Order: sequence, then C-alpha cells, then structure tokens
Amino acid sequence: MARMGLTADRVAREAADLADEVGFDKLSVAALARRVGVADASLYAHVRNLAELRERVAALAAGELADALGEAVAGRAGREALVAFANAYRDFAHGRPGRYAATQLPVDSEGGHRVVAACAALLRGYALDETARIDAIRLLCSMLHGWVTLEAAERFRLDRPMDASWRVALDLLDGALIALTQGRAPDGADVR
Repeated sequence: MARMGLTADRVAREAADLADEVGFDKLSVAALARRVGVADASLYAHVRNLAELRERVAALAAGELADALGEAVAGRAGREALVAFANAYRDFAHGRPGRYAATQLPVDSEGGHRVVAACAALLRGYALDETARIDAIRLLCSMLHGWVTLEAAERFRLDRPMDASWRVALDLLDGALIALTQGRAPDGADVR
C-alpha cells in the first residue's frame, strides 16, 4: 500500500531532486525509497520499475527545461533570443545536473515537445527556410549540449575566463545562423 502523501508526481519530483544530488546515473529505487522513508516495495505502487522512474524524471525535467527556455525567449528575437535561450540552457544544465542528464533520454513527452517549440521560437527570428532550420536546430543543440557537458566535466582548463569564451561562442553561433538565413554556410559554401 502506498504511503500517505506519496503520489506519482511526488515520487518523480523526489527522484529528480535525488538525481541532482547524486547523479542521474546513480538514481535507484532503493536510494529513492530511503530518501522518502518507505520500503522499496512501496514505491512500486507508483512506478513499475527503475526504467519507468527514469522516464518520469526525464519527462519532468524536460517540462522544467521547456519552462526555462520559453520564459527566456518570450518577447525576444534574433541574437537577443539566442543569448537568453543559451544562458537559460546553460543555467539549467549546471543548476540541475541530474535533471539535465535525464533530458538526454529519448522520452516522448509534452515537455520535450515544448523544448522543441522554444527552439523553434528562437529560430523564427532568423527567418530560416525548412532545410536551414533543421541544420540550425542540430547546430544549436549540439553546441549547447557539448559546451555544458564539457564545462561540467571541467574539461575547459584554459587560461581564459569561461564566460568570455561563452560570449564568443554565442557570437559565432549567431553569425552561423545569420549565414544560414542567407543560404550560406559560415565558410561561404552554398547550403541549398
């Protein structure tokens, strides 16, 4: 029987908080049960197994990331929207590392669709055609994910302030998106 006050939503939130503390890869039903003060078996009234628990954390995290990104781009366009989007993405990844790791699971969720919608809203300011929009989405996602992953792993140990390099990266990304708007890659090659 489920513990009073323990709901599927609370289980997902507690699991997400635990993932932020110990790492998404270390999330377990046993550790979550200890955290909420119940026997492992009690959690199975709310989730079938660890895989489902991880999927629920991923869906919750995607929704939270979508909220942050949507708020960041609201009322902005072009470079201003890009910078706000990128900063919100970076802040989420570093402030909620377990949740961020969970967003990398291939889970079809409403939150995941809203993340894509926030990305599309950002790119509307660049007036890209369909082909260039797909290229831009791939560029944006890979650059941001790569950056925050390397930064979190402390792989950027160079003698330059990280935020200075971040601003340069965003300037270059903005330039690449502008070039795609004109049907050209940053090196001048035709992309159509």
